[in-house]
Amino acid sequence: MPHLAAALFALSVLAAPAAAQPTPPAATVLAPVTETPASQQARRLLEALTTGDEASFLRFVHEAYPSSSRGDADWLDLRGALTHLKLHGVTSASASDADLAVFDANRDGWARLVVSVDPSPPHAITAFSMRMGRRPADVPAPPKLAPRDLAAAAKAKVDAEAAADRFAGAVLVAKDGQVIFSAARGLADRETGRANTLTTQFRFGSMGKMFTEVAILQLARAGKLDLAAPIGRYLPGYPNREIAEGVTVDNLMTHTGGTGDIFGPEFDAHRLSLKDPLDYLVLFGARAPLAAPGQGLAYSNYGFILLGRIVETVSGQSYDDYLQEHVFAPAGMTATGNRPETDRMPKRATGYMRGRDGLTSAAGTQPFRGTPAGGGYSTVGDMLAFANALMAHRLLNADDTARLTTGMVTVQGGMSVRYDFSGMTSEGQRYFGHAGGAPGMNGELRIFPASGYTIVVLANRDPSIAGSIAGFISDRTP
Repeated sequence: MPHLAAALFALSVLAAPAAAQPTPPAATVLAPVTETPASQQARRLLEALTTGDEASFLRFVHEAYPSSSRGDADWLDLRGALTHLKLHGVTSASASDADLAVFDANRDGWARLVVSVDPSPPHAITAFSMRMGRRPADVPAPPKLAPRDLAAAAKAKVDAEAAADRFAGAVLVAKDGQVIFSAARGLADRETGRANTLTTQFRFGSMGKMFTEVAILQLARAGKLDLAAPIGRYLPGYPNREIAEGVTVDNLMTHTGGTGDIFGPEFDAHRLSLKDPLDYLVLFGARAPLAAPGQGLAYSNYGFILLGRIVETVSGQSYDDYLQEHVFAPAGMTATGNRPETDRMPKRATGYMRGRDGLTSAAGTQPFRGTPAGGGYSTVGDMLAFANALMAHRLLNADDTARLTTGMVTVQGGMSVRYDFSGMTSEGQRYFGHAGGAPGMNGELRIFPASGYTIVVLANRDPSIAGSIAGFISDRTP
């Protein structure tokens, strides 16, 4: 995957309130914090990320973070994705660590910039990360809106983002399964001028993991697999013994198997020959785990490729055929799938990524076809159909739906990790669903069972515009 893809993927995982991440701390008023070398360096890093030119930014990084393994291209791509951060205040600071509350205008949400430094002069940066955040209590909460007012606010937000050329895609908001707002904006194909519509098929990135998880729980309910069993039971002959014997199905469902990613130089070299889950296993199967299974949380696309291959081995069907028969058809989804990029599909949007020279097609970054880890395509209407079917227990019974959406696995150190099927808004509301993002594709599905709202945003643009729109609407639901 090109540098931009890796940067955007990492940011979409860190910035979105993913299901597998710990619950953020409760919001508190930011009391004055005594400045330390760590907080001062954190401020300088934020300033370099958001102001000045690229040359001055790279000079700062080379001087202040000499141990960084990122190349200049990665740093510049990362900077491009973080340009819209605004400092709210320093949450905490010690001699070696600082935590800054920042507002991400790209997401219309809150985040934390966490920086570690060497406590000895010149206090070189040793690590930094972007983490999920909550609205500080000294910032007024967004108003909670009635359905008609929520629809009007959603339209205003979508129109503003489209007018600024930040959003192209489709949005749908439903209450108790009924649509109260829907809209499509921008172009599906900039060369032909074809407009996006509510029936445009958008690539959805990691949102496809939802379908893989449903399939696994269906097969477990049918007695065809044991979630606590090592994956070698279902993948006989798997090349790496440590993974085959030590990683369980539940580990894969919670990103706690240490199985690593698929993107990088090997993917780039074989992108067009990776046509089904088995191809990925042939390429990556001998690789040792990046961490001991069950040791901790590390987002793993490869882990979901393994889940997809397990679906195939225990069901006797291809991954795509299984989904069509057991997920898409029962849900009434008629426009969702993983067909290859080489297939001509008149309603599928072209993905556009933004570089330093403007918008360009993301076709050169995409997998050959969608996978069990994501990358397929759908419409906002199909995503609502999936949400409705899931909540009506047409895909899983009540117990398995509860397991999917609220179940946890305990890993080393006692940390509880949820299945990758829920998140939390900046206002502390938990929802079910998933986000997805890569160059030229971005999506969000958020299901709020308590209030009856479902929000779907699909875009043929980079992350995290779908998260921005979904977050804006979510924060204004009762």
